[in-house]
Amino acid sequence: MATLQSIRSKGPLLVIVIGLALFAFIAGDAWKVLQPHQGRQDVGEVNGEKLSAQEYQKMVDEFSEVIKLTNGLNSLNEDQLTNVKDQVWNTYVTNQLIAGEAEKLGLTVTDKELQAVIDEGTNPLLMQTPFRNPQTGAFDKDMLKKFLVEYANLGSSQMPAQYVEYYQKLGNFWTFVEKTLRQSLLASKYQNLIAKSLISNPVAAEDAFKGRTEQSDLLLAGVPYASISDSTITVSDEEIKNLYNERKESYKQPVETRDIQYIDVHVVPSAEDRGAVLKEVTEFTDQLDKTTTDYASFVRSTGSTVNYTGVAINKTSLPQDVAARLDSASVNEVYGPYYNAGDDSYNTFKILAKTTAPDSIQFRQIQVMADTEARRTELADSIFNAIKGGADFAEVAKAYGQTGEATWVNAMSWEGAALDADNLKYIQTLINQPVNELKNLKVGQANLILQVMSKKAMKPKYDVAVIKCPVEFSKETYNDAYNKFSQFVAQNTTLEDMKKNAEEAGYTVIPRSDFTSDAHYVGNIHSTQEALRWIFNAKAGEVSPLYECGDNDHMIMVGVEAINKKGYVNINKVANMLRNEIIRNKKAEQLMGQMKDFNSLAQIKEMKDAVSDSVKHVTFNAPAYISVTHASEPAISAYASKTDVEKVSAPIKGNAGVYMIQVYAKDKGSEEFDAKKEESALSSMSSAYANQCISELREKGKVTDQRYLYF
Repeated sequence: MATLQSIRSKGPLLVIVIGLALFAFIAGDAWKVLQPHQGRQDVGEVNGEKLSAQEYQKMVDEFSEVIKLTNGLNSLNEDQLTNVKDQVWNTYVTNQLIAGEAEKLGLTVTDKELQAVIDEGTNPLLMQTPFRNPQTGAFDKDMLKKFLVEYANLGSSQMPAQYVEYYQKLGNFWTFVEKTLRQSLLASKYQNLIAKSLISNPVAAEDAFKGRTEQSDLLLAGVPYASISDSTITVSDEEIKNLYNERKESYKQPVETRDIQYIDVHVVPSAEDRGAVLKEVTEFTDQLDKTTTDYASFVRSTGSTVNYTGVAINKTSLPQDVAARLDSASVNEVYGPYYNAGDDSYNTFKILAKTTAPDSIQFRQIQVMADTEARRTELADSIFNAIKGGADFAEVAKAYGQTGEATWVNAMSWEGAALDADNLKYIQTLINQPVNELKNLKVGQANLILQVMSKKAMKPKYDVAVIKCPVEFSKETYNDAYNKFSQFVAQNTTLEDMKKNAEEAGYTVIPRSDFTSDAHYVGNIHSTQEALRWIFNAKAGEVSPLYECGDNDHMIMVGVEAINKKGYVNINKVANMLRNEIIRNKKAEQLMGQMKDFNSLAQIKEMKDAVSDSVKHVTFNAPAYISVTHASEPAISAYASKTDVEKVSAPIKGNAGVYMIQVYAKDKGSEEFDAKKEESALSSMSSAYANQCISELREKGKVTDQRYLYF
């Protein structure tokens, strides 16, 4: 019980009443849509090992609960859940690939090694757990041990149900942490093995030092490729094909993709819709002016997006548009209605009170629970009277398995939050209770023996009833848009028809190349999973039916233009890029031929469209930036490092032109060569190369991702 008290001492909403703050560990209902009775359904495969939809959903649920627990969330929105799904999948793939390689190499993580990491307590993952010292914030292995003992005895304990549920939830969380730690340790072992195989040496260290510290100052002259018209250069299909074959390995496409065209209809409020919202808010303004009690019920009845709690709050906790107008209104005066373009809403508010209240409150408490209300009341009264009579608060708390430690809480943890009656009662008690006074407070299924120890950071606070009504489209507006678009979809049943007739109908066709199944959203619009499934089952030239999506404010239709199979990218998709490279190479060849007998920069300067410049502090390791051609030129950096002072280089083929350089000064710098330091830096780079090995494993690991079929 002492562990639980320590864990949940971070904020008022976490320490009010455990029963009020805890929620059942609810498994996601998403699996229902998968209809498991139809047989095994696999979402992916790694090295021949299949992952079923059931297993994947279980991992998503597990990680979702971890995210919620560590971030104090009750639920995840669609974007957060999508991110969780991707993290789960990518982690699964990486772990499977590493596990396969580790097995071949005989790499394992023992229980002793895992325990050593836990005992050390510095792993970043441990810092994300609730088992942290409240004073230092560091991971506390003793707190963990106490919890594990209590968790092991959970079946024989007499804890109330809500305590048991929370312990089970926290136990599942720790199981996840242990599993993740073991996987990360195995990955570290594998990557370290790769990194240590890339041994640095004194020769490489000295070369790296010179490349970083030796600088050249130079003059240059050159002719940009842009001076030669592309129309004068002929490129044959055979030349494009030959270059494609040379570059073929760089054009590998790891997964199958689609080139699509789609129309997105975003439904927005009409002028009539805006007028209706303004009229409604005007009526609310009159009612707010006449309201004198139960503001919470009234504000809730208006559909306002701003909660009213009855607690005075900081100006910064209110919407910016409301906060900016507070000084323009008096107490009990209604301000509004007014329009705020920032969130497209009509607003009105009434200041009920202005006061000064603390931003930080230090308090301590003892939570009292029993199997019946009568016993709880009797026990709470007994504890209250004992402390009131002079008993030591902390000692009494320890007698009931709690620490009784004083905790600071900040007003930010409740300001702007939705508070039920019990939470409101608790917060108001904290704010209004005199320092050092003892209180026996009944909230929910518990009593709290509460003592406020200190208050600080007194600030102006406002008790404000805010009615904020976003402008939304009406059902009629949506139906009009739907009927018009559905007619267009029905009349245009091929991709060519869709593209040809869209503009006349008032729609815009949006292209998207190399669309992948793990994109999750079509056109970055939420709830487009059905459209995504259609895309990867359709044939080229087909168009989809109408899909309603987004936050019930979008409609789309999609056409598949091309299907790009896994493997090498079709030559036609990169032909223009290859043609441009060939043109640049032919221009370079032409210019270098003209310069082949040159031995001075002056000769280049006499050429048509020639440019010249001076560049300082050029090193081998960093590409030189040439301002006259607006290009980064690594070749010039390489030539400068090897060209003697006052010597003129041969013609240099660059990214934006052909140049010749003359180095007029070199500087080795003042830094002393330290072989060990340089070798250490090279070894650090080896870790980055080890990370690249994971990408190589993934490419060769026969990874199949078909999550889009089910999620």
